[in-house]
Amino acid sequence: MKALLDTNIIIHRETPRVFNLSIGTLFKWLDKAKFTKCVHNVTVEELNKNSNDETRNSFNAKIQSYEILKMTAPLRSEVLAVSQQNDRNENDKNDTVLLNEVYCERVDILISEDKKIHIKAQLLGIEDKVYTIDSFLEMVVSEYPDLIDYKVLAVKQEYFGNININDSFFDSLKEDYVGFEKWFNKKAEEKAYITYNKGKILSFLFLKIEDKDESYSDITPIFKPKRRLKIGTFKVVSNGVRLGERFMKIIFDNAIIHKVDEIYVTIFDKREEQQRLISLLEEWGFVLYGKKGDNDELVYVRNFSKMFDINNPKKTFPYIPTDTNIFLIPIYPKYHTELLPDSFLKTESPNDYVENEPHRNAISKIYISRSIERNIKKGDVLIFYRTAPKDKSAYYHSVITTIGIIEEKIDGIDSESEFLLKARKRSIFTEDYLKEFWNFNPRYRPFLIRFLSVYSIPLGHRINRQKLLDLGVISGAENELRGLKKITKDQFEIMIKEANINERFIIN
Repeated sequence: MKALLDTNIIIHRETPRVFNLSIGTLFKWLDKAKFTKCVHNVTVEELNKNSNDETRNSFNAKIQSYEILKMTAPLRSEVLAVSQQNDRNENDKNDTVLLNEVYCERVDILISEDKKIHIKAQLLGIEDKVYTIDSFLEMVVSEYPDLIDYKVLAVKQEYFGNININDSFFDSLKEDYVGFEKWFNKKAEEKAYITYNKGKILSFLFLKIEDKDESYSDITPIFKPKRRLKIGTFKVVSNGVRLGERFMKIIFDNAIIHKVDEIYVTIFDKREEQQRLISLLEEWGFVLYGKKGDNDELVYVRNFSKMFDINNPKKTFPYIPTDTNIFLIPIYPKYHTELLPDSFLKTESPNDYVENEPHRNAISKIYISRSIERNIKKGDVLIFYRTAPKDKSAYYHSVITTIGIIEEKIDGIDSESEFLLKARKRSIFTEDYLKEFWNFNPRYRPFLIRFLSVYSIPLGHRINRQKLLDLGVISGAENELRGLKKITKDQFEIMIKEANINERFIIN
């Protein structure tokens, strides 16, 4: 397998001072998965335009460790059409040359952090072959699980005083923020969320609650008085297990607990790791608000008042609507806690479900269904019904555990390869199992439901089958819960009350 690396990847890998720690992880996995690391001749030409002789010579020496593609494939007509519509300068045209190598299948994949490259890849229909660092790591972690060399990546809270400020993880923060070490040391008695791998820090999150009397004189335009959650420090090294998404869940959980009106973060956009973090924040509803101080630090804000965007539920996560379609959806015990680790039962140990798998950290997940009922759409509500173990009574041991919101129904899949491509990234299943599932009944293929896992019903408040019958939510008819079952808004509201679901999440 040949992996073509964009110029920005090479520059960050070979620069003397490495602030993007994700680059090291990327190259480790390229080697583990036995990808040939390729560089195109246009990248070599770009690097040779550097005016610094020492830097240019250093790059030329290091570039010999890659396979250099000296031949350039002629631009296909489809690629040329995309180029004419989107390319504005020489760098854009060079990027198109790289995409053309993928389109012509001279290389297997392209890895780039350039947003425009990914937009053009979508237009060409090759987005599944063009990766960011994050998406590449997610792919190899899911496809090569036997290569994973870490056991536990669970997020935990730790006192600042117990965290090693000299870990290289903090180098970029020290560079960007004058006085970072002094600020860090003053926080010795406070806690941050952190993840380690082999003693090295992979992620760090510090949150602070600010009341309406907080001063924001250094923010332009100045904030109006509100109760806010400030994301004080947030950094994640790409590792393939979606820690960024897990941290977004932690941020929103804290916003709910502390009943804030708004969440905000101040961040630079000088480094690619910062730009990736900004993209993650924007995906979950943060918008550019203004600036802080005179050093070009940006301010991003997330309105946290109750609202629901049916066209993009991530923008208003974790709020749950009641004026859309609502479905009960069954899930077998052997799959339940693997897919929904926040909803483990009393009979299961949370230690068995530490967040060391991509699908466990993800908020956005894939459910595979053969339901006859397929009339679902983005924004509909899913209520997961964990069926009873085979040796237990369904009346008492089948329970409602989790509420989700549909992001997308993926139906009309034409081939096994397409099914694998769409299912495996956020599914709990191995590729062999997915193949078996696809081929089980060729006359009736499965479809996929991409959903957001929003709310785990607290232990002690989960409604069992007997209670669902008593409440009139189900009738007890044979095969009633073999697939998706639509319920009414009134039935849902009865369940909300009975299960003591936090009203803070619910939009009536």
